[in-house]
Amino acid sequence: MNCRRLICTFFKNIEVFEFKLMYFVYIGQGPQVMMGYLDNPKATSDCLDDNGWLRTGDLAYYDEDGYFYITDRLKELIKVRGFPVAPAELEALLLSNEHVEDVAVIGVPNQESGEAIQAHIVLKKNGALNITQRMIQGWVEKRVAPYKRIKGGVEFRSSIPKSASGKILRRLLRDEVDKRGK
Repeated sequence: MNCRRLICTFFKNIEVFEFKLMYFVYIGQGPQVMMGYLDNPKATSDCLDDNGWLRTGDLAYYDEDGYFYITDRLKELIKVRGFPVAPAELEALLLSNEHVEDVAVIGVPNQESGEAIQAHIVLKKNGALNITQRMIQGWVEKRVAPYKRIKGGVEFRSSIPKSASGKILRRLLRDEVDKRGK
């Protein structure tokens, strides 16, 4: 059995983003995977499809060699004018900038587009003190589709909030933005 076929049974096609097929990740079916949440049919139906497959909430794609890549979480997607934007994609791009040490990208409410992309950036200590929001936005603008531009602003920080395992705590960043907005 070839690897692509075996792995494909766990994925369901959802949409085409920039010439890469994106997939929801589903895992197996049956009671060995998950029977459901005790006394909570709503939570059970939210994570199991009609055929009993477990929705993980991960997004993935595969390349021409059949290798699969988990790229992001469905819940973390930013919707800009109806287009889904994966924070991890923009974070990887921003980390390739010579002045960026660490970064987190979140969606912030926007009347025109539903959500706008906002970047929280830790600059490297190598003389990047004169870097401005506009410079970062312009740098990104040259490298992404128009709906992926950082129109929600850039915030320079001393650190990005992360869990003990190193996962970005986007919820804390969104909470900070919400507090400032009120």
